[in-house]
Amino acid sequence: MGKIAIVTDSNSGITQAQAEELGVYVIPMPFYINEKMYLEGVTLTQEEFYEKLKKDEPISTSQPSPADLCDLWDKLLRDYEEIVHIPMSSGLSASCSTAMGLAIDYNGRVQVVDNQRISVTQRQSVMDAKMLAEAGKSAAEIKKILTDQKLDSSIYITLDTLKYLKKGGRITPAAAAIGTVLNLKPVLQIQGEKLDAYAKVRGKKQAKRAMLKAMKNDWETRFKEYASDGEMCLQAAYTGNLEEAEEFKKEIQEVFPGMEIHMDPLSLSVACHIGYGALAVACSRKVTL
Repeated sequence: MGKIAIVTDSNSGITQAQAEELGVYVIPMPFYINEKMYLEGVTLTQEEFYEKLKKDEPISTSQPSPADLCDLWDKLLRDYEEIVHIPMSSGLSASCSTAMGLAIDYNGRVQVVDNQRISVTQRQSVMDAKMLAEAGKSAAEIKKILTDQKLDSSIYITLDTLKYLKKGGRITPAAAAIGTVLNLKPVLQIQGEKLDAYAKVRGKKQAKRAMLKAMKNDWETRFKEYASDGEMCLQAAYTGNLEEAEEFKKEIQEVFPGMEIHMDPLSLSVACHIGYGALAVACSRKVTL
């Protein structure tokens, strides 16, 4: 067994099967649908989730229980010396602060990283942590490196419907009604902690254009130095509609010729709040030694 175990949650987009291949550990995020608990990627597939969403079944997100988290850590610490735990951004869930509180009792053997990532950018942090562990870095060193680079990522998301933003109280029913009539598509962004508004445009075509322009601008300004050094990763994500996502991936490729693009479904924790048919473009700086 290696010295350090890398743990994340299913918001990273890493499935249980992929985790086994990569040699990392993924805690499934729990959901309550009609008051029954489901675990993402274990007792609830992406397809089943969207089917229930379509039927307007009551869905709420939760976080892994402290007992489940500690059970996993205790089990891993029998085989590993230390753990690096990478949960979703603290700005999007309380699961990060819960993990940090629990880690206090582990005398430094469990290092919880709050590097403000979610979905494909969180996955990149897991890959970086794995590489650093293989290079012989300690858990505390890995945490410091990932935390130092926590704001070196960017995500833009457009939605197919305003229904779920209205449901979650993020926009008023009147604004949702007007937006639907005018075919307004919001473009949201994650630049660290939270999901924030970025722009409102007419139609999905314009929304995709706005996202690609914003990402190109990030690439040429905020991340110019890292991009020229080959340290930036380009990513795409989507909720439910793979065919549309593949088309969008081609459009990203046209703007960034020659770049490798990693694409995953968006985590169900995010999909709950934005619904089916969302598209996202993302980038994150990868750690280099």
